[in-house]
Amino acid sequence: MPGIIDNYKEVVNTPQRRQVLTAITGGQLLVQLSSLPVTLALPSMARSFGTDLEEASWIVILNLLVLGSTVLLGARMGDKFGHPKIFFFGTTIITVGAVLIASSQTLAWVIVFRGLQGLGAGLIHGNGNAMLAFAFPQEERGRAYAFPISGSRMGTLIGIAVFGIFLEFVSWRLVFLTMLPIGLLVIWTTMPVFRRNAEALPKTPISIDFIGAGLLVATAVVFLMSGMHVHGGDESFTSSDALSYHLPMHVLFVVLLVTFIFVERRIAQPFVDFRHFRHKYFSLSLVSNVMFHLSMLATMVLVPIMIEDGLGKSPIFVTAILIPHQSFGIWLPAIAGNFHDKYSPKLLRTFCMFSIAVGFVLLALFSAKVNFWLLPLLLLPISFGTNIFNTVNNATVMSALPTEHRGFASGMLETTRDLGHATGATLSSIIMAMVLPAGIALMVASESQDLYMRGFQTAALTVVGIMVAGGIIAAFHRPYSETDAGRREQPSPAAADD
Repeated sequence: MPGIIDNYKEVVNTPQRRQVLTAITGGQLLVQLSSLPVTLALPSMARSFGTDLEEASWIVILNLLVLGSTVLLGARMGDKFGHPKIFFFGTTIITVGAVLIASSQTLAWVIVFRGLQGLGAGLIHGNGNAMLAFAFPQEERGRAYAFPISGSRMGTLIGIAVFGIFLEFVSWRLVFLTMLPIGLLVIWTTMPVFRRNAEALPKTPISIDFIGAGLLVATAVVFLMSGMHVHGGDESFTSSDALSYHLPMHVLFVVLLVTFIFVERRIAQPFVDFRHFRHKYFSLSLVSNVMFHLSMLATMVLVPIMIEDGLGKSPIFVTAILIPHQSFGIWLPAIAGNFHDKYSPKLLRTFCMFSIAVGFVLLALFSAKVNFWLLPLLLLPISFGTNIFNTVNNATVMSALPTEHRGFASGMLETTRDLGHATGATLSSIIMAMVLPAGIALMVASESQDLYMRGFQTAALTVVGIMVAGGIIAAFHRPYSETDAGRREQPSPAAADD
């Protein structure tokens, strides 16, 4: 442990580095406070506004839509105006949005302001990685990325532990007001980095292809919407209501995607320069990122279903099982980052994906057979694999392109993260809908619980297959090399940043 502490002292050996890490860590904590734990407040908010949970779910849906569709735009704006400046605007927007939500008198305004928070989160996500890559060389990024990842996990733990108490004894509005002092603290700690924004400005003027940006936003929104149950009727992918909604949305997504690619390949300075994907190891690392975040969302979707519907426990037991899982994110990223920077093990990400796969196998086979309080032990391989992989993979993706293209790498890292989340949630829902019979809600608990466990097992084993494939892909990755890059055509800096 003393050796690890000394290694981290080297990383934070200047005021500028400490300021960057403090700002990014605070930003990630703030984003996490405004995302996953807020879902805990949905039932309380629905009751407060006298509506049903389906309508209140738009509080989460709009936030995810805006976040997932604007993160790359935020990164490109950082390329043009400076990543610290856009990051600072993101922290301000998400903090102001929290206050506006807490003071809203109608559900419609809450939904609108949650969309505003999604924009702030997109600006933070899109620029934080680029700021870190600018401040730290490749051989130190593993340790540097441990800070914001731990901050993100801390946000989740605060939300799960504290927000539940607020919802039980005070009001859902306090959940959002809690973000005000934290947001103000993050804004204050970001100011020193914001003042040095000129250092991060590009040497040559950059223009943004807003036509391509608009097409990409529309494509991302349709893709995310295509996996959500916003149609009438049952939450299913096979009912008549579902088919009449999901199939046209999937077709529209394909049309928009083809249109986007067609337009971008004919623009001199495109919003997305596809020549970056000629770096096969960069592309492979993005594929691994999608698969990894698919498993993260699958965990958060499937484990509550398994505990509540499969084992017949109340929601408080979900919190009791997931808190140990999330707590690994406080300390394990620091060890993972230090190990990555010191040894650069080629197969570490592969090991992590296989570890996640082992965890899902254990859950599928034994979750219904062991004592309930042993479930955290079954989750242990997932906890280790998740919190090691996230740190190492972020450093890997941000080191897979030349430093001058860090904005594009940052935007794609977070875009594929959101793509993985959406795919994980959608895939889990599809599998559960296929396995569970239509009339399961009418069955007695003893019958339905067995069916829910079967559905969980099928979905978990599907995730196992994806993790194994992702681990094999990760095994073929190599870091970016200037020597190798010189052997093939590279995008010009001007075109790549536009």
